[in-house]
Amino acid sequence: MHADDQVGEGVPADLAVFLRGAVDGRPVKIASSVCQGCGGRVFFVLVNASGAERECCGCGSRAFIADSEEYWNEEAWEDDEPGAAGCPCGGEEFEAAVAFSLAADGSVRWVALGLRCIKDGLSGVHADWKIDYGPTDHLLAMV
Repeated sequence: MHADDQVGEGVPADLAVFLRGAVDGRPVKIASSVCQGCGGRVFFVLVNASGAERECCGCGSRAFIADSEEYWNEEAWEDDEPGAAGCPCGGEEFEAAVAFSLAADGSVRWVALGLRCIKDGLSGVHADWKIDYGPTDHLLAMV
């Protein structure tokens, strides 16, 4: 881990380590996905190259990760339609966490979505994308 990394409450340690290894050398903020509807931490996830949407396994509430909603339309999907995230074991239910790679000024430069399979515990980065605008503070709450 980087000395300036911040790992939020509820992020599984193995997923945090995996996400840290999957991003560049910049400091990161890693936050766990938690359903605002029921507090659930297990999700079905749709992903593509420009974003992700999660659906709570407990209550069915849906939420976009970071700025995904801005690019979640058929025009943007022309070459990259979203698909369900899946684990090699066949699992489709995941704990989710997001690593926000930070520039020197603290702005978000990269978003990486890490998923940990509930069935076998395997972690992986299922989507990541660059942020090339500012300000970006609002993204840190969109996990």
